[in-house]
Amino acid sequence: MGVVEIKAEGSAKRHGGRYIYEALRRQILTLQLKPGAQLDEVSLAAQFGVSRSPVRDALARLISEGLVTILPNRTMLVTPFEIEEFPNYIAALDLTQRAVTRLAAINRTEQDLQRIRKANVAYVAALGQGSFEAMSELNKAFHMEIARAGHNPYFTCYYEKLLGEGQRLLHLHFDFIVSSQGLSGADQDHDSIIEAIANRQADLAEQASHEHTVLFRDRFLEFMKQNLTKGVSIR
Repeated sequence: MGVVEIKAEGSAKRHGGRYIYEALRRQILTLQLKPGAQLDEVSLAAQFGVSRSPVRDALARLISEGLVTILPNRTMLVTPFEIEEFPNYIAALDLTQRAVTRLAAINRTEQDLQRIRKANVAYVAALGQGSFEAMSELNKAFHMEIARAGHNPYFTCYYEKLLGEGQRLLHLHFDFIVSSQGLSGADQDHDSIIEAIANRQADLAEQASHEHTVLFRDRFLEFMKQNLTKGVSIR
């Protein structure tokens, strides 16, 4: 397996580790860097025109988010995703999403609710502009505001990792979603969740979040059903 060459956009020297982190994260989430691609500190430092220290910092952050994996021999890879693990991923996402949404309905403050609504407005605006990269980021931001409203940092940290993996899967089958279902009505996916949280209806909030996960699962499985024989791979 060869080391993937990364395109350094502009001068990274002025930005250091944060710029490198954001550039690598964007390429991982949009699948420009494929799952399983090997990463190397020395090569990345040369490509970005920096020392190894900011590259190491960027990779450490990506490892903490679960987007990069370090093997026992110190080799670093874009975290692979085995299709056989999809049911386990969905189970983890479903349970965690239900938990954070339920907690948000119970524990949210008015300030939390305002941030949730504001994040959803930004997401809906991105839908109207048709920018999928922005939509993906803002959808994650919306769900993270819900998690923070639950005021349990353990759930919030783990949930963020699951959402990052979900972004990669969304990018994998985004074209399928648009061509088969379009984006009309996608802004309504969040409405029932927000309403239940606003009304402090924990059971309804949990159920709405579960249905949200089921919709994601069913879309992805339908995509795999139609494309599995066409050589689709997510490794």
